[in-house]
Amino acid sequence: MEKKLKSLDVLFEQSIIDFNVPGMSIAIVHNDSLVFCNGYGVTNVKSKTPVDENTLFAIASNTKAFTSAALGMLVDEGKISWDDKVRSHLPYFQLYSPFVSEEMTIRDLLCHRSGLATFSGDLIWYGTAKTREDVIRSARFLEPTSGFRTTWGYSNIMFLAAGEVVANVSGLSWDEFMKKKFFDPLVMKNSNTSITQFTKAGNIAIPHNEVEGKNVTIEYVNWDNIGAAGSINSSAHDVAQWLRVQLNKGTYRGTKLWSEARSWEMWENQTPRPVGKWQRENMPSRHWNGYGLGWELMEYGGYKIVSHGGGYDGMISKTVLIPELNIGFVILTNNINSLPGYLTYEILDEFTSVKEKKDWKKIFLEFKKQDEEETAKAQREEEEKRKKDTEPSLLLREYCGTYSSEMYGEVVVKMAVNDAGLVIDFLPTALFKGTLSHWHYDTFQLSWSTQMMLPKGKVTFVLNAAGEVEEMKVDVPNPDFDFTELKLKKQARE
Repeated sequence: MEKKLKSLDVLFEQSIIDFNVPGMSIAIVHNDSLVFCNGYGVTNVKSKTPVDENTLFAIASNTKAFTSAALGMLVDEGKISWDDKVRSHLPYFQLYSPFVSEEMTIRDLLCHRSGLATFSGDLIWYGTAKTREDVIRSARFLEPTSGFRTTWGYSNIMFLAAGEVVANVSGLSWDEFMKKKFFDPLVMKNSNTSITQFTKAGNIAIPHNEVEGKNVTIEYVNWDNIGAAGSINSSAHDVAQWLRVQLNKGTYRGTKLWSEARSWEMWENQTPRPVGKWQRENMPSRHWNGYGLGWELMEYGGYKIVSHGGGYDGMISKTVLIPELNIGFVILTNNINSLPGYLTYEILDEFTSVKEKKDWKKIFLEFKKQDEEETAKAQREEEEKRKKDTEPSLLLREYCGTYSSEMYGEVVVKMAVNDAGLVIDFLPTALFKGTLSHWHYDTFQLSWSTQMMLPKGKVTFVLNAAGEVEEMKVDVPNPDFDFTELKLKKQARE
């Protein structure tokens, strides 16, 4: 083991250079012991403060396993069952169909089989002042893309609802439950559920975006209103304690937090997922994929791998368990990158002695290169389709007004200062402000005036038979938010 860890340490040190990542922290546990914990790089490219094992990162969707475990504890206490109807605990819970609203169970919430598309509705909560209940109530406006319980569709809002079930049943807020039932007993002394608990002098990793090959710091975005789906901030050392209780199937230093039966249920394949072509070609032993209750599942090298990823603004993380070998590890990074994916397979190969070892660094760096090339190609193709000799159908002032979405709220288009073009303001989301410059016909290019992770987009104004604007369609190509869900209708002037 010691030899393997020394080899990995050298690999980790080099990897942040290879993948242009400012900082990273990694912990590995084995047989209920923390056998490796180290930091690499810096928390902030400006301050150059070193990352260590106690540096806090946003772990984002790795939060989901905590929420599932909280519900598992309530199952142990006889207060709920996995198959309780959600509305028996949250009467206001409502989705696209009366049948689905009534039949949705806690289990359904935790294994992504609601019928909604992956990330559907995330614009409702991201960067908005909506409360957790507001977000859940707004989910009734979301349209399904598949049948209920037929297809996997990753849903943050369903996990938020699961967290509110925890609060309803336990009498504690989800945040209080996390601290009382997990952070305190597991001695996760640096962990919290909100960036509002950060201190200026704290040991905190700063999120970064890569801009033209350079890492640029960005601000933290408050994720309090998505809570149970992704708001935990933690360190490699703290998450290692979480991995220990997971591998011990609910027991930590002799104290039982939940029963072994609950662990097996959380690790059971609830929603099958296909093994893709790339996986078949690069991992012949990967015979199945799936999702349990708050955990991603797969087979690798003959072992069941229980894992999850986390993506936050300017941060990517990964937690991995190999229950049969009693090994777990966590990887925390502070920019948007594929490094945790690369290192996951390097570490798995080291400990599983898999026969199908690949040059994972080459593979994942090629992914990054291909992604950059595809983005550049898409931009060129978009430019080629542009009709440059066109003009807007109307005077710019006629596009101004308030556009409303039942699901989201209001978006305002108005003239810029000194009538220098159009500006747009997504009122529920403080980050979403920008300028609109004419592209062609009644389509304008949206350029954000705030620094964040989203690329430029397009806004198309739809005119009715009378030649008046009746709708605004927004399209921002990105993997996280579907702006086409907004359905923004222009409101009549009072």
